[in-house]
Amino acid sequence: MTELEEYRGKIDAIDRALVELFLQRMEVTGAVGAWKREHGVPVLDAERERRVIAAKMALTEDPARRMDLAELYETIMAVSRRQQRALVREGSEDPGYAACKAAMDRAREPVADPRVVYQGEPGCYSEEAAVGFFGPEVKSRGMAWFPDVFAALERGEADYAVLPVENSSTGSIRQVYDLLAQYKYYIVGEWQVKVEHCLMALPGVKEEDIRTVYSHEQGLMQCEAFLDGHRAWKRVPALDTAGSAKQVARSGDPTAAAIGSRRAAGIYGLNILAQGINSNRDNCTRFVVVSPRMELRPGRNKISAVFRLPHQSGSLHEILTIFAVQGLNLMKLESRPIPGRGWEYLFFLDFTGDLTAPGMDGVLHELSQLAAQFRVLGNFRGYEG
Repeated sequence: MTELEEYRGKIDAIDRALVELFLQRMEVTGAVGAWKREHGVPVLDAERERRVIAAKMALTEDPARRMDLAELYETIMAVSRRQQRALVREGSEDPGYAACKAAMDRAREPVADPRVVYQGEPGCYSEEAAVGFFGPEVKSRGMAWFPDVFAALERGEADYAVLPVENSSTGSIRQVYDLLAQYKYYIVGEWQVKVEHCLMALPGVKEEDIRTVYSHEQGLMQCEAFLDGHRAWKRVPALDTAGSAKQVARSGDPTAAAIGSRRAAGIYGLNILAQGINSNRDNCTRFVVVSPRMELRPGRNKISAVFRLPHQSGSLHEILTIFAVQGLNLMKLESRPIPGRGWEYLFFLDFTGDLTAPGMDGVLHELSQLAAQFRVLGNFRGYEG
């Protein structure tokens, strides 16, 4: 037997003892779960778990092993909670969970021949996303500002809104995330548009004639390397890329240009002077489809939620442990400051799953109990291209 095989044999023997002790522990935690069911006690006692972890960390003086023990027992207790939830049926005492279940009970079927709103002018990437998701015959119209889009849903003037949430080059669209937190609406789908920005101007205009370039701030940022090659050009932010094309077309100004899509150039009669000017050739924008009511469409495999953390050490780590233990893929985690509450944040997350799947009840309970505030934003099919 080699030295390595001898070490491995010792590890196997220790593991057999650990498994036996773990199974014994699970028998006891199962009995605890039965007691909680009988006495109407919630599964999660976060303060008790923190005391247990602190006590286990105190059993060693090695700082590295202390953190290892904390991680080990966080996982063990998460497994124990999952076992107990099979026995204990919790519900209305968790506001976030209860709100999600109520929304699921009132979920509507997809609207036939829907009215769709987006931010921007015809020819913008948001309109392209609306066409991609709903089809070329969709009844869609643009609004000037993002808040106007949500207001149209609130007034019942539209059935859905299509909104950008992140770009592969410039990151998240922060204003849209803030509005998703403000309005109690639901994400029912998503779409992705490949962004290929073009420099466009009036017919007959040449690149050397240009003095001013208009586009949405995201468009200007995404084409920064190209624009840096023309330092004399003034960069002017506009409400959206298609709106900048419309502005240039109406101005008659031979020194003005716009950055936008090929579709926008065609709509507003502009000539394309340069195409593919965005720095990232794989530049894509992800859009979400927002509805006033939850929908549970076939093929849903992605859940979006928003939560606020309590003021206590390790609270974010506790929440992230849920996903590891349950085998759920955490696809995105985004933080946004809460207006009027210094250094407090809302966290937006996307993870794989189906709200109606077995075991998801326990996940929702734990998220609702561990977070100071929790809301499910929707369950939908992720974009597959």
